[in-house]
Amino acid sequence: MPPSRITIRNVDEDLYRRLRAISAVKGESLNATVLRILRDAVGADARRERLLRYATWTDEELQEFNAVLREIRVVDQKQWK
Repeated sequence: MPPSRITIRNVDEDLYRRLRAISAVKGESLNATVLRILRDAVGADARRERLLRYATWTDEELQEFNAVLREIRVVDQKQWK
């Protein structure tokens, strides 16, 4: 399933500047910054971590899984810039 898109309207200038500053400090796109903040706010990464606790993967398999996720996120960020 392709990623969904949302549009956020009426972002005031101060909020926009702060998000841009956070993006610059983190070295990530504005989109990646907003997604990270939203994931943190709704606990999406926490859910993933809970699921991973019950996985029966070896450390090597987990590292490979995380490497693939990092690659996917880079592709997603480039696609939606």
